[in-house]
Amino acid sequence: MNAGARTVKQRVLVFGADNFIGKRVAQALAQSDWAEPVAARSDAALVDGPTVQDGVALPAGTAALDDVAAVVNCAGGSPQDLVRRADALFAAAARAHHPPRIVHLSSQTVYGAREGDVDESTALSAELGAYAAAKVHAERLAAAYPAAVVLRPGVEYGPDCWQWSGRVARWLQARRLGDLGVAGDGCCNLVYIDDAVAAVLGCLRAANVEGRIFNLSLPQPPTWNDYFMRYAKALGAVPVARITKRQLAREAKLWAPPLKLLEIIVGKAAPGIARALPIAIPPSAIRLFGQEIRLTVGATERALDLRWTPVEEGLTRAAAHYRVTR
Repeated sequence: MNAGARTVKQRVLVFGADNFIGKRVAQALAQSDWAEPVAARSDAALVDGPTVQDGVALPAGTAALDDVAAVVNCAGGSPQDLVRRADALFAAAARAHHPPRIVHLSSQTVYGAREGDVDESTALSAELGAYAAAKVHAERLAAAYPAAVVLRPGVEYGPDCWQWSGRVARWLQARRLGDLGVAGDGCCNLVYIDDAVAAVLGCLRAANVEGRIFNLSLPQPPTWNDYFMRYAKALGAVPVARITKRQLAREAKLWAPPLKLLEIIVGKAAPGIARALPIAIPPSAIRLFGQEIRLTVGATERALDLRWTPVEEGLTRAAAHYRVTR
């Protein structure tokens, strides 16, 4: 190659660049010397005509995929949205002139209520509800697509991770979570957001990973009780509350349904006010706190050469981000 020759960057379409992980994937690709991200909102795969992102018109469907080398599918939405978007993406990719590699982000929910060590060969299960069923549906589409790579993250935490950092911080500060006793002795399969992004980029670059599935979690994850107590310390939300089994039952049965309904109603009418409302602790989260499921990640480490962010470092960053943005 001539010294003055320019390296041709591969175009990577990021579906779901409007959510926390898609945004970070697009940023990481833009900072690389080998990729050019094409950002698309989660709903871009469903539109019939062009969509616009940051003032740039993006083609939809098959046309959007004919000019890219790869796709990262981290689109969010309701379970129904997830199914429709996965259907649209994999159908369009199969029709593309040069079918791109697809890195598909799934979830540990596809393992259902299993406990103990779980590797990527474990059978899929939709027993945990509509969200799990949507993730299982998308994974089956990925399994039928020759150039797909599937990532199954556990508990994503860190800056911008609302589900397991932002709202947990709110619960800890309100003393609604803390030491849960035996109800919090489940395995918290933490994966720091930057490590998840590194795994995505690794799947885009690694050879011979098409058709493979990789768990994403710390090799030695803490219990949920440990996570809550260490995060509370990083947030300054100490002393940590001792939460009884009766209090958790009250959260799940009495408070979660009306709080969720209030969040939906007020969120549509007055988003600013909604952000100040108490956040429901859903029964699904309380169930997870006690589930002793451990994602094995040996295959992930070998294939993608990942290095995991230490928990204390990740929690310090998560807490600092929460204090600035709350």
